[in-house]
Amino acid sequence: MVHSLSHILVRYRVPLLLAAIGATFAGYFPAQRLAFDRSIENMFAPDDPVLTPFRKLKRTFGGDEVALAAYVDPDLLTTGGLARLEQITNDLAAVPGVRQTFSLSTVEQFFTSPLLAPFRSRLLELSEGYTVGSDHQTAGIVCVLVPEHEAKVPRAQTVDELRRRTEAHAAGGVLTGEPVMVVDGFRFLEDDGRLLGGVSTVLLMLTIVICFRSLRWVVVPMAVVGSTLVWTQATLVASHLHLSLVSSMLWAIITVIGVATVLHLVVSFREFRAEGLSPRQALELAVDRLWVPICWACATDAAGFGALMVSRVGPVHDFGLMMLVGSLLALVSIAVVVPGLSLAGRFDSDPRRAWGEHGLEFGLRHLAASIERRPLVLTAAIASVSAFCCLGIVHLEVETDFTKNFRQSSPIVRSYEFVESRLGGAGVWDVIVPAPAENIDQFMDNVSTLEQRLRSEVRFVNAAGVPEPGLTKVLSAIDALDLLPLRRIFAQAKLETMLAAAADRLPIVQALYGHDPQDGNRLYLRIMLRAKERQPSRQKQALVEQVARISREVFPEAEVTGSFVLLTRLIESTTRDQWLTFGVASAAIFVMMLVAFRSLPVALITLVPNALPILIVTGLMGWLRLRINMGAAMIASVSMGLAVDSSIHYITAYRRHRAAGLSTGEALHAVHQSVGRAMVFSTLALIVGFSALALSRFVPTIYFGVLVGLTMLGGLVGNLVSGDLTLGNGDVPDVQTSPAAGQNALFDRRTRGVQGVFDAGLLLLHLALGRGADVDLGHAAGELGQPLA
Repeated sequence: MVHSLSHILVRYRVPLLLAAIGATFAGYFPAQRLAFDRSIENMFAPDDPVLTPFRKLKRTFGGDEVALAAYVDPDLLTTGGLARLEQITNDLAAVPGVRQTFSLSTVEQFFTSPLLAPFRSRLLELSEGYTVGSDHQTAGIVCVLVPEHEAKVPRAQTVDELRRRTEAHAAGGVLTGEPVMVVDGFRFLEDDGRLLGGVSTVLLMLTIVICFRSLRWVVVPMAVVGSTLVWTQATLVASHLHLSLVSSMLWAIITVIGVATVLHLVVSFREFRAEGLSPRQALELAVDRLWVPICWACATDAAGFGALMVSRVGPVHDFGLMMLVGSLLALVSIAVVVPGLSLAGRFDSDPRRAWGEHGLEFGLRHLAASIERRPLVLTAAIASVSAFCCLGIVHLEVETDFTKNFRQSSPIVRSYEFVESRLGGAGVWDVIVPAPAENIDQFMDNVSTLEQRLRSEVRFVNAAGVPEPGLTKVLSAIDALDLLPLRRIFAQAKLETMLAAAADRLPIVQALYGHDPQDGNRLYLRIMLRAKERQPSRQKQALVEQVARISREVFPEAEVTGSFVLLTRLIESTTRDQWLTFGVASAAIFVMMLVAFRSLPVALITLVPNALPILIVTGLMGWLRLRINMGAAMIASVSMGLAVDSSIHYITAYRRHRAAGLSTGEALHAVHQSVGRAMVFSTLALIVGFSALALSRFVPTIYFGVLVGLTMLGGLVGNLVSGDLTLGNGDVPDVQTSPAAGQNALFDRRTRGVQGVFDAGLLLLHLALGRGADVDLGHAAGELGQPLA
C-alpha cells in the first residue's frame, strides 16, 4: 500500500506532536536569553568604511559615552544660580557608572574672581552649546560615563538615576545624549516586543473566532505560533545572534505568518468535512492538497525576508536572517503540530462558517462576474491608476531625523527638542586631526584656520532661499589655549603639556585630545561640532560633505565622524538598499515560481499582482510627502514574499479545477469560492495582525505594520482581479500531474542530490516512528517536485 506524506503526518501525529512539545520545552529557557544588541556600531556591516573613524573616536577620546543633563534657571549666572548648579553637578557625579561631571560651576572662579573677569565673556562664548545656552539661562551638565564593559552597574540603571536626580533638582530638566537615546530606545523596543506580540495574538484569536467560531481552531494556530517562536529564539541564541533595532516585530510577524498559513488548511479541511468525510480523512486530504503550495508559500516568505540579508545595514540584515529562520521553522511546526491537535479528541472538531459568510460568497461571485463583463475597462483603469501612483516614487525623500523614529510624546523626543532649541542643536559630530611632534605653532594655527573656515564656509540654503551657517558650534582644545592664554605662557612647551595645563583650568579640554593605542599612541585632537538634528536628508549629507572637504583641504588626514554622521548614513543606506532587496526578493521568487509551475507566463502572473501594490503604496508615499524610514524601506521585499502566497494557492487551485475538466470560467468561479475565500481570511489575518504594530512607540515599526497591511490588501485585490483578467483571457499551459512528471520538474538529473536528501529524511522518519507501514518514499519526494496543479 502506498502512502503519501500527508498520510505519514496524520498517522504519526501523536509522536510528532510529543516531539514538538519536547522541543518547545527544551528550547524555552535558552530562548529567554535572547537579548538586544545595543551597539550603534552593529547597525552597520563590520567592514563599512564609515565605522573606521568612529572606532578611532571611541578608542582615542572615549567615543560618545557622554550624557548631558540640562535645565533652565533664569538666575543661572548669579551666585545663587551657580551654587545650585554646583549642587546638581556634584549630585550627578555621585551616580554609580559616572566617571566625571563638569559644568559652569566647575569653572566658577571665572565668574567670582575679579582677576579672571576679562576672560568671562570669551569663556561663555566657548561654552555655549555645551554647558550653557545662548540665552545664558540654560545650564548643561556634561556627565562622562564609565565604559559599559568597565561599569559595575548596568547602563540603564545609571541613566535612570541621572534622569531621576536631574528632574528632582529642576522641574523640566532633561537628560540626553547617545547613551541615553540607546537605553531609552531599546527599552521601548523591548516593551514593544511584548506588547505587539500579545496584542497581535489576541486580535488574531478574535479574528479566528469570528471567522470559524471554533475554540479548537484558535488553539491550533496559536500552538504553531508558540512553538515556532520558541524554536526561532532558541536557534538565534544558539547561533550567538541578538535582537536588533527592528526586531521588536519578531513575535508579531511570526504570529501573523503562522496563523495566515494555517487558515488555508482550515478552509480546505472545512470543505472536505462538508462533503461528509471523517475528520481524519478530511485532514489528510486537506494536507495532501495543500502541503506542496504551503511549502512553496513558506519558501517565498523566507525569500522575501532573506532578501533583506543583502542589506549592509545591520538591523535590517539581522531581521532578515531572523525571519528567514522563523519562516522555515513555521513550516516545520505546521507539519508536526497541526495534525496532532486537529484530531485530538472530539470536542469542537469542526470549524464553522463565519457570521455573514454568505455575503462574502456573493461578493466573490459578483466580483468574478464583473471582471468577465468588463475586462478591458478594468485593465485600463488599473493601468492608469497604477501609473499615476508609481510616478510618486520620484518624489520620495529620506527621513534622517532620528528623533522622528519615536512618538513626539516620548522622553527622547522631548529631550532632543530641548537641546535643539536651547543648546544649539542635537546633532553632535567631530573632526579628528592627528597632532605632529614638531611645528606645534603651525599646527595650532592650522586648527584655528580650519575652525574659522568651518564656521564661515559650511552653509545651507533655508526655505526662504537665504544661506545660513550649517554649524551651530565649533570647538577645539586650541580655543581653550587661546582663551587662557597658554600658548604664550608655554611657548616652547610640547602641545600635550599645554593641553594638560588647560585641562586643569577647563575640565572640558580633557575630552578634546587623546592618544590612539592602535596608532603608536599618537596624539589626536578633536574639533567638536554641533548642528541641527531636524534637517532634510540631502541637507545633512551636504553638510557632512562640506565639512569633510574643508577639513581635508587643511589636514589631509582629517576624518569626520560621530553619531550625527552615522545616523545620517544609516537611514540613507537602508533606503538605498530597499530597491536592491526588492530586486533580490523578486528574482528569487520568480525563479521559485518558474520551478514550481514550469511556465514563464505563470511565473510572471504570480509576480505582477503582488509587485504592483508595493509600487503603488511606495508611490503614494512620495505624493503624500511621507518620508522613507527604516520600516518603510523594508516593506518591498517582505511584502513581496508574503503576498505571493495567495498567488500560489490561487493558481494551484485553478490548475486543479482545469485538470478536473472545468472550463476556464467555471474554474475561476470555483477558485473564487474556495481558495478566494481562504485568501480573504488569511489576508484579513495578516492585516489584523500587522495592525497591532500601529501601537508601537517606534515609528518605523508603525510604518512597517501599516504599509505591509496596505500592500497585503492590494495583493489580495490584485490576485483576485488580475487572476481573472490573465487566466480568463489567456489560459495558462496545462501540465502533467503524475508523480513521475513531478520528479522530472524539480528534482531532475541536475538536482537529484536534493531528492536524495528529501528521501533520506523520509526514510529516517519512517524508521524512527515505525516499520509497519509500506511507504513509497519516491512518491512523496515527487509530490514536492511536481508542478503545482
